[in-house]
Amino acid sequence: MRLVSSADPALWIPVTGSLGLRGRRHRKAAIRMLMAGAGAGSLPGARFGSWLASQAIPLAMRRADGRVLAWTWKAEPELVVAMATTQELTSQLRTARAMMPIEYDDTVNFPTPLGVGEKLLMPMPPRPESPATATYTWDTGSHLITLTAVCSDRERFGTLESALDALARSIRIAPELTGGESNVLQLPPA
Repeated sequence: MRLVSSADPALWIPVTGSLGLRGRRHRKAAIRMLMAGAGAGSLPGARFGSWLASQAIPLAMRRADGRVLAWTWKAEPELVVAMATTQELTSQLRTARAMMPIEYDDTVNFPTPLGVGEKLLMPMPPRPESPATATYTWDTGSHLITLTAVCSDRERFGTLESALDALARSIRIAPELTGGESNVLQLPPA
């Protein structure tokens, strides 16, 4: 299953398609934020690790072939990074989701073209050093699609909610068709 998006280019810079010098600043900011969110930003060698990851991740994302999409905020790349992923729903993944901490039960229904998903905003995570996050999930029956956004500024997180909602609504599933499999004309999303 591949993901595609019609994210607003006035607000978001795609990180997934950037390679080499094109998009380097946004790619590095996204990797730095994701490493800091995972708690690796303050470790010795984190700057070198961030540089190394910025060189390897675009190639890994290309190999992921649409299973991972990532964006940074155009006006301020260090403010927010968003990443959409798709995973096959195995029994282990369903069990792990069922065993998530209680704060993950505060989801609200979120209708999109993918169907009704769940939206979870965590402007004040339990740990003070953790960044504010927003998570959107959709269960398609066979796959779990997740959009996770990490914001470095907790005070400004609320101002980004409508842009994050629009980004979540722009995500679509691309059909896995090869030439000659279908006689149905497919148009890109409007």
